[in-house]
Amino acid sequence: MPPLVPPFLIGLVASSLVKRVGKPLVRGIVKTSVSLGLEVQRAVQAASAEMHGLAAEASAEMRALYAPQAAAAGGPAHADANTGRTGGRGKAAAKAR
Repeated sequence: MPPLVPPFLIGLVASSLVKRVGKPLVRGIVKTSVSLGLEVQRAVQAASAEMHGLAAEASAEMRALYAPQAAAAGGPAHADANTGRTGGRGKAAAKAR
C-alpha cells in the first residue's frame, strides 16, 4: 500500500511554486498593460493636439475669408457669442413663475 500524502502538503508545495512562478508572470502582465495604456494615452493626446491645430487653422481661414465682407457691410467682424448674431441683444430673461 503506497503512503498517503495529505492534501494540505500538496497545497503547501503548490503554493510556493505558484508564488515563485506566478508573481513574476503577473508583474510582467501588469507592466505591459500599464505601458500599453500610457502609449495609448500619448497617441490620443497627439491626435487631439493635431485636431485642435486643424480646427484653429480652419477657423483662421474662415475669419480671414468673412472679415472683409463684414467690414464692407458696416457690421462688426465677429458674431456675438451669446446669440450667434451680429449686434444682437443678449438672451431673454426666463419667465417669472
